Amino acid sequence: MATVENLPVENASFGLTCRPHIDPQANNITSSSHSPTYQALLQAGPRVRPLKQVHAHMVVSRLHRSRALVTKLLTLACTAGAMSYSRLLFFSVPNPDSFLFNAFIKASSKSGFSFDAIFFYQHMRVVRVWPSSFTFTSVIKACADLSELKIGRIVHSHSETCGFGLDSHVQAALVSLYAKSGDLENARKVFDKMPERTIIAWNAMIAGYEQNGLAKEAVEIFYLMREAGVAPDSATLVSLLSACSHLGHLSLGQSVHDYIVDSGMEVNEVLGTSLINMYSRCGCVEEARKAFNGMCKRNVVAWTAMISGYGMHGYGAQVIELFHQMRASGPRPNDVTFVAVLSACAHAGMVRKGYEAFACMVQDYGLVPRVEHHVCMVDMLGRAGFLNEALQFIKEWIHGEPEPAVWTAMLGACKMHKDFNLGVEVAEHLLDIEPDNPGHYVLLSNIYALAGRMDRVEVVRNVMIRKGLKKQTGYSLIEIDHVAHMFRMGDTTHPQTSKIYSYLEELVQKMREAGYVPETEPVMHDLEEEEREFSLRFHSEKLAIAFGLMNTSSGTVIRIVKNLRMCSDCHLAIKYMSTITEREIIVRDKHRFHHFKDGSCSCHDYW
Repeated sequence: MATVENLPVENASFGLTCRPHIDPQANNITSSSHSPTYQALLQAGPRVRPLKQVHAHMVVSRLHRSRALVTKLLTLACTAGAMSYSRLLFFSVPNPDSFLFNAFIKASSKSGFSFDAIFFYQHMRVVRVWPSSFTFTSVIKACADLSELKIGRIVHSHSETCGFGLDSHVQAALVSLYAKSGDLENARKVFDKMPERTIIAWNAMIAGYEQNGLAKEAVEIFYLMREAGVAPDSATLVSLLSACSHLGHLSLGQSVHDYIVDSGMEVNEVLGTSLINMYSRCGCVEEARKAFNGMCKRNVVAWTAMISGYGMHGYGAQVIELFHQMRASGPRPNDVTFVAVLSACAHAGMVRKGYEAFACMVQDYGLVPRVEHHVCMVDMLGRAGFLNEALQFIKEWIHGEPEPAVWTAMLGACKMHKDFNLGVEVAEHLLDIEPDNPGHYVLLSNIYALAGRMDRVEVVRNVMIRKGLKKQTGYSLIEIDHVAHMFRMGDTTHPQTSKIYSYLEELVQKMREAGYVPETEPVMHDLEEEEREFSLRFHSEKLAIAFGLMNTSSGTVIRIVKNLRMCSDCHLAIKYMSTITEREIIVRDKHRFHHFKDGSCSCHDYW
């Protein structure tokens, strides 16, 4: 793959090298001579019919040769979305100069017509019109919007050939291009070489890391940004809050919120929604509601974020209440809103309310159910033990082959309610659809093991080995004093490993004395009982909790983020931990939040 450094210039051209061009046709119409027409253009705004009327007046008045007026007319036409008309205007001008090309390319890129921006850049090179930094900034943005990394690399090479390689605006656009396209290595190379980093470059780098699942790196870039003395803007804070959401980085998220308040920054719909998501995903649903209530204007995304926040914490009653408020006085719910409502009903066991919401979506709002809605309904029915009803729903509502996610929800319900025969049938069907998904093999192996079919367990594992499939590695994160600590099962890399294991051994002993008996069912069934208990004891969330208990003062809430679904033994063990240590422990796993306090969990053992 070609990199920034080794792109061959001679192969990076669309056919010609850049040469300066001077337009021989001078504009001999002064600005004062066409000021009434110019005023008419400004008053017309980006509306096609008035623009065409002004254009007709320009032709009658013989002002259509004025480059300034044509450029303004063309820009407004692009903004109005009239690209066919804009192209006709452009090609009506003989020997278009750099100013006209740049205006058209910039307007096309800004208005979302990225293909036009790239096409006219190519045309600009063919007719040997010299580009400017504005040209490259706009074309690179167009490439980023289309994720056209190959063309973007060529344009990058052109910018260096034409002497704009060190232009800060061009470099910022390149950082955004590479970051949006997932080429973070080259994004960082361009970023590190910038003599002056604009806020656009910082934001592009932060957003690039977060959009590619590297939230930790996004936070690190933000700290570098603050050290450089660059003040964040709303775009920075939105990306940063998103990173905090993924990491469960509550203290940083609160600091961002404090900065917003102290700086008097307007909390618009995007920023407000980011705050709702951050607090919800960091386990502070009450603070999320405060952020929601504090918004001057709330769009459907903000309402949906708050509904989803309640749902992931198991607050089904609050979800239904807020949904009714939204229907009465808020914006019209969309299909994503109904996914949030149905998911909340599934996690709270509210089957009747879920059916009512599904009927409301179809009958009252005329929305066509998508895969996500089907999955929620099957999950809701399956969790509640209505396996036959779940199968009936699949038959009645899904035409053709159901998506794998639907069968995965069905399989999880079979495992939960120990319907091994149906579970094996569903799992084997899933493997026919997605033969290289390791998660399906793991579930099938577990179901075989629970049914006592150890011969089949061995077959499944051998297939996984032969295919080179591996189960996703689980990890748990805990933040203490603004530092995130990661643990994996049996982890021995942490500096406090010996103390953590010693503390956990003592804690487990106290738990046993209080009545805790490990649930060894989730562990590999070919292990001896003692080995199973040892394996369970050092799951990542238990190590993270032990570390948190050791390093925080009495009464401090322990917050854990786990990338996989929590096993039943960890769920049971953390109940005992919350009682013995008199701490509230909040765990966010792959699907939802669990608030452990005084020996009980907010999910009521329904997860």
